[in-house]
Amino acid sequence: MLVAAVYSLSRRAAFGFSSGSISTNASAAAFASLASRSRGSDARLASTAAMLQGLRLRPSGLAFLRPGRSGSSSAMRMSTEASGDFDFDYFVIGAGSGGIASARRAATYGAKVAVAEKERLGGTCVNVGCVPKKVMWNAASIAETLHDMHHYGFQHTVDSISFDWAIIKKSRDKYIERLNGIYDRNLENSSVTKVLGTAALGDDANTVVVTDSSGETQTYTAKNILLATGGRPVFPEGEGIKEHSISSDGFFELEHLPTKAVVVGAGYIAVELAGVLQALGTDTKLVVRKESALRSFDEILKTTLDAEMQRQGIEIFRNTDGITKITEKDGLKTVHLKNGETIEDADVVLMAPGREPLVESLNLQGLGVEQKEGGYIKVNDYSETNVDGVFALGDVIGEVELTPTAIAAGRRLADRLFGPEQYKDAKVSYDLVPTVVFSHPPIGTIGLSEDEAVAKYGEDNVKIYRSKFANLYYGPWQVEADDKPKTAMKLICAGEEEMVVGLHVIGMGADEMLQGFGIAMKMGATKADFDSTVAIHPTASEEFVTMFPWGLSKQESGAIQSPLNGAPIPEPGKAK
Repeated sequence: MLVAAVYSLSRRAAFGFSSGSISTNASAAAFASLASRSRGSDARLASTAAMLQGLRLRPSGLAFLRPGRSGSSSAMRMSTEASGDFDFDYFVIGAGSGGIASARRAATYGAKVAVAEKERLGGTCVNVGCVPKKVMWNAASIAETLHDMHHYGFQHTVDSISFDWAIIKKSRDKYIERLNGIYDRNLENSSVTKVLGTAALGDDANTVVVTDSSGETQTYTAKNILLATGGRPVFPEGEGIKEHSISSDGFFELEHLPTKAVVVGAGYIAVELAGVLQALGTDTKLVVRKESALRSFDEILKTTLDAEMQRQGIEIFRNTDGITKITEKDGLKTVHLKNGETIEDADVVLMAPGREPLVESLNLQGLGVEQKEGGYIKVNDYSETNVDGVFALGDVIGEVELTPTAIAAGRRLADRLFGPEQYKDAKVSYDLVPTVVFSHPPIGTIGLSEDEAVAKYGEDNVKIYRSKFANLYYGPWQVEADDKPKTAMKLICAGEEEMVVGLHVIGMGADEMLQGFGIAMKMGATKADFDSTVAIHPTASEEFVTMFPWGLSKQESGAIQSPLNGAPIPEPGKAK
């Protein structure tokens, strides 16, 4: 772990940190050797990445079309017999992760595919979501390592380390631009036509009208149409709120690290960005409507995070019922809360109360596409709307609004529409989806909370296993045990066989340990299955397979149900 920390320090410049001298008891030769080995590993990884990027699975065939131009190019001709009288077999509106994944999958089956997009490729996740957020989370984690390093013998003065927001912003933006280019090349390699502009459904279920930035329009026809336009942040109503605040999108446009920031919201976006700002040195206030953030999460997660945010110095304004207005004077904002409190002298107010689907330009009403509460498009388990040939997935349907679920849904839809017979009933499952919140510390969660499990199965049929401890990383710290950050874990089991129906963890490394447990739960794992797995020591994740009492649960395995193709989730008492 110490070597990993030293390596992290050696790479910190890429994230905007600079330093003077850092003294340790290790020799200069040892550091040089470590750096040499690190660079060698990076070179090998870079070589491998370059080789993989050079592979092309399909010949190039991307047509860059703008509305108003002639459709007589080879990419616009009928390419398959299945197209019939249509320009395309499949027309995808929205080039986010789900739309592109579905388009490329369809193309592998020989379908003639087009994707329409008016913004940068990659959607929210790549441009103003998961990816740039994780970069900033990494930067904040490095700041935390620097803060902790004296516990491991590293010394520095107040002036020896500084952070330059402009450096990481520039590097992050270049990285995103590179990803945009990779998406472009992937479409090209898959022979998918890209149409630039704002797309909407036409007068019938097989028509798409695309309007470019100059107002010119072009009409295309397609046998199947997918709506995958994603979502956007919302601002609450109130005097000066929209004028004097930014959304999560605006966070990535900031040119400087704020001195004082107010983050309004109780969801994962709010706690993630509040954690980043506080770790990087901003005086951060978090405003929540009720008692705490992440109210729908399991109790062990929200209470542990709440305590940790306060330990880090984030001031939480509770039971505010939201904000009434924001005023500004001399560039500084005052946030007026509905409970009468005010927060003064903030240079940034970040609104993160939620998101809404991007659907107003799609002409849903004109074609009679049904919507549900919040404006989300109503679909069945197969991503089908009520209009034949029109499909929807991703953030516009308001199910599990995560990039991987959109990608999985998009691929399964393409499999069903264009793939072989084995995929005729293919669909994605929105149950038991593992989720990570990149708070500080990170959260991993899958399945039911304790309250949800009791409500579903009854208190007598639910058994809870808990553990809370300080990660070994904090072992050498010469501080009181109560002052060490905690890792908290919970297993929620149901039925006589103690099937694991909920798994929750908050603490260092939670983000990287959850995926494997997600697979086990999708296959119906029981407490006995967990206990039968030999622990990896010393790690935090071993706690999940050694929960007390260990090895005394009913010896019954749940790993007998396939999770493939959207199969129903395992249920206690029904596994066999």
